[in-house]
Amino acid sequence: MHYQTVFRPGLFLDQVILVTGAGSGIGRCIAHEIASLGARVILLGRHAHKLERVCAEILEDDGRAFLCPLDIRDEPVVADTITAILQQHGRIDALVNNAGGQFPSPLEGISLKGFNAVVSTNLIGGFLMARECYRQWMKEHGGAIVNITADFHNGMPGMGHSGAARAGMDNFTKTSAWEWGHRGVRVNAVAPGWVASSGLDSYDEPMRSMIPKLTAQVPLKRMATEAEIAAAVTFLLSPGAAFINGASLRVDGGASLGAATWPIGGQVPSNVAVYNGFHRASSPQVLKEPVDDTD
Repeated sequence: MHYQTVFRPGLFLDQVILVTGAGSGIGRCIAHEIASLGARVILLGRHAHKLERVCAEILEDDGRAFLCPLDIRDEPVVADTITAILQQHGRIDALVNNAGGQFPSPLEGISLKGFNAVVSTNLIGGFLMARECYRQWMKEHGGAIVNITADFHNGMPGMGHSGAARAGMDNFTKTSAWEWGHRGVRVNAVAPGWVASSGLDSYDEPMRSMIPKLTAQVPLKRMATEAEIAAAVTFLLSPGAAFINGASLRVDGGASLGAATWPIGGQVPSNVAVYNGFHRASSPQVLKEPVDDTD
């Protein structure tokens, strides 16, 4: 089987598209979809063995992928990596700033080191990647950048470090869209809600026991598939989004819209469609475990 994309074949034929955090989860899925559409995908991340696995998958599916292990928080390394990519591939058509990470904690329990680590990964690293792509190629040739943020819009209790970083990336998206638009560079963001991805298995208790219950706070009564996030990213990279610049697309099933004054009720009909074109997707273990409904 191959990726069952909803976009036309060859949409990104011969384009060079960079994806950070491509070794697992949403980044892996994004890389697979854009590779299935003809792009040469550059897989970036800290762990070479994860990138090697995804690269092998894409090659097995008749796509083209290349890996570049790096720490996006290291400014000289980022600059040198972009230079090396341009030397090898001759162009950079798009960047997907997907790399990120966080850990659950109330604000009072977050150390300076922990706060800095999350902000460095979720904000500073994305800035460095985007800036170097712009400086070294897109300023003269145009391009598209999509930043992955999160459902931070009403605050992120329990993950305040991540919320602050993601809000910063959202503002960076708007600022860079304005400053770089006249050079033919579009910058947009995708803000996922809860996604049934491998990242859910990284959480320990008590967060782990809460995860299967989170769908109760989503009007569509489920989590997103990885492919539903990848499809939003793919659209923003595509010619169909040629006049979309500085936008943040929420892909959260409406979870960010609610209020306690109007609780979610009823059930979603069983015939409502779910999109999952990723042929290699697998459900995270935490969603397979029995749910404890006791309080």
